[in-house]
Order: sequence, then C-alpha cells, then structure tokens
Amino acid sequence: MYFAVLFMGAYFLVRLKGFQKLTSIEGALHLFFDKLDVEQTRVVTVSLHEALNRILAEDMIAEEDLPRFDRSAVDGYAVKAENTSGASQFRQKTLQITDKRIVNDNQAKQVWTGNCIPGGADAVVMLENIKRIGSKIEVWATLTPGENISKKGEDIQKGKVAVKAKTHLKPHHLGLIAALGIDKVRVFEKPKIAILATGNELVELGIKPLKNQIFEVNRLVLSTLCDELGVESLDLGIAKDDVNDIAGKIKFGLEKADAIITTGGTSVGAADLVPEAVNKIGKPGVIVHGIAMRPAMPTALAVVEGKPIIILSGNPVSAMIGFEVFARPLLQRMLGSKQKKLRSAVKAKITRRVTTALGRKTFVRFHVHQHNGEFIAEPISARGSSVISSMTKANGYAVVPENREGLEEGECVSVFLFDDLEVTDEDV
Repeated sequence: MYFAVLFMGAYFLVRLKGFQKLTSIEGALHLFFDKLDVEQTRVVTVSLHEALNRILAEDMIAEEDLPRFDRSAVDGYAVKAENTSGASQFRQKTLQITDKRIVNDNQAKQVWTGNCIPGGADAVVMLENIKRIGSKIEVWATLTPGENISKKGEDIQKGKVAVKAKTHLKPHHLGLIAALGIDKVRVFEKPKIAILATGNELVELGIKPLKNQIFEVNRLVLSTLCDELGVESLDLGIAKDDVNDIAGKIKFGLEKADAIITTGGTSVGAADLVPEAVNKIGKPGVIVHGIAMRPAMPTALAVVEGKPIIILSGNPVSAMIGFEVFARPLLQRMLGSKQKKLRSAVKAKITRRVTTALGRKTFVRFHVHQHNGEFIAEPISARGSSVISSMTKANGYAVVPENREGLEEGECVSVFLFDDLEVTDEDV
C-alpha cells in the first residue's frame, strides 16, 4: 500500500510533565506517513446490494442515455403544446383522447410517470389540470414545448461519467448506477484493522465488574468508526498490563490485519506499556509519542513490519479524537483516497467564551443547532477526556489553533459534524 505525504509540519516543543517534547499534529502525520510504504488495497467486484459505504475503484461510465427515451415526468396526458395555447380555468381547451402511438392535432394520450412520450406530442398536461368527459378532456392550463417531460439523456448522456472513482458510495449513488442497468461494481477491498484494548481494570460487556473494574467500551466505539468508513475490524480483545501479553496480541494482529489500533497504556505511568511492547516487536517501532493536542495528547504512532500502528489513549473521548485525527486519514488512504476528506462542516456562532491553552491544538466539542436561519454552537463543558457523555451531548467539534487562548463569545467558527443538526420549526 502506498501513501502520499499528508502534512508537512514543524515540531512543537512543549515542556510537560512526563513528556520531554510534544510533536505537532502536522509534524506527527508527516513523520508517520513518511515511514509507510503500503500498497493500496486490492480491487474486488461486489453486488450493488453489497456496495453501500464501499469506495468505488473506477469511473462508472454510462453505456446509454439516461433516461433512455423522452418520458413523462408526471401522471397526465401527452399533447401538442400548441393545442393548449390560451387554456385556463376560465377558458378550457377540449382535446380528443387517443390510444394510438401518434398524437395528432387536438388529441391527447394518457401517460403515467416514466412512460415513453408518444410521437407527435411535446408536452404533458398534469391530471390536476384536466377534466375527463367521456372520450375527451378539458385542459385548464397553457403548456410550453417540453413541459413535464424528462428528455432523453437529461440525467446522464451516453459516454459520460455517472459516478467518479474514489466515491464513497451512498444510496443515491447506488440508485443512479442501478438506473443505468448495472448490478455489479468494482470497489476497493476493505482493509482489515485489528483493535486491541489494554488495562487490568477493564472487563468485557456482559461480565459483572469487580469494585475496581470498568467496562471496556473503546473497541466497540472504534470498530463502529471503522464501519462508518467502510473498513473491516478485527477484535483482539483485552490485554493485561504486561509487555509480553500486549506484544503477543499485537504480533497476532500484524499477521491477520493491515493495521493495528490500540487503546490504553500509552501515557508515562508504570502501567503504560504499549510503546515498549511495540518497540520490542520490530523496527522502526514508535516514531512519535506525545502530540501537541487536547484531548489525545498521549497518542503514539508506530510502524512495524511495514504496517501502521496507532496507539490511542484509553480515555474514550481521547480515543475518538485520536481516531479522527490519525486513523481516519490513514484508513482513507488505505481505501484509495489520495486526499484527506474532512467531515462536513458549518459556520456557527458560539454562545459563550471558550478557554484553551497555548501550545496545543484543542478540539472543542459543540452542540450545533439552526435557529432563525443561523447556526448556533453551544460549547459542551467537559472535565477530562474520559467524559464520554460530552460526545453524546455534542454533534460536532471545532479546532482551536495552538497560538490562540480560546474562542470569544459570538465568534463564528467551523464546526465539523459527526451527528445530525437540530432545526427549529421556523427553519424547516
């Protein structure tokens, strides 16, 4: 698999207890991708029914016009537009109904949405604008040529690109491809990402925890984030705070998967053993440890046996933000994308001042809603990166640069959305 260098960035040297230096996000990504020489995933053919959220590997070229013929866009009667000239509710025009394949002067043929337009007709009058009386109709509207008709090739012309390669296939893409009569597509094979949690305090869901234990949630969250990107995940379970146990599970993951994501054991405490375990496995090992960001500062990036390893914090919010910043661009490249694709964003006015620290890029969670045509962003207060409810209360985040000490009340910021927007009734 190959990778283009994503970011060039200088080192940020920030003195902090436990870390001698912190590296900027841009610098960390540059160092990380510079050490990777990974080929793009294989191309496979799948049924259109299995293609949702897959990445298209080649341009979809229309082999015929869409529509294939002039067709009615409404239920009604095909007519000659000139025969309706001057028609209104107060001055009806009467036309003879025909079932022939050709519509002549002062004739009309009934058609339904999608029906081929009969010869001689150049417009369709909607059922709402006629009254049928026996074998005739009264027309109450004046039409222009082409009205209520979808012309041949109006959607896509033969030989044109219908859906571009590298498109993340959504229902509307699949609908267009199906309309072209195509039932199989070539997509990039899903990369397999092995996910490992570490920590003696962790217990699996469904098991009653002891007094000093907590439920392990990060594997579930990270695997669903992978699903969202169209990536397959492999569960490596939970490793104890033991270098050999951690190293053994990571080695197994390297044999079975294209990349590894771990959570926990990456700070500077006695039980933070993941970087040590990674370095024990192979070279070059850990490339960056400690990022000038908040949350997710203890994140580490490594490469072993040519495969990437992203070492995330065990705190749920830190793990999610770390995934967003480092795993998301990595997986996009494994899926064939040459550029980082950001989440959709809106410009929103913040409701109160937000304080952040200099020297670290800060990811502030917001709840954004639309009111009177304006996007409003309410900062979500959170003490510490383990407060997972701060993510459920938020629907997006904004990034405060390293050289700023926060955001001012009323300031407009770009908020990257990871959930739906709320809209008040007057904005619907």
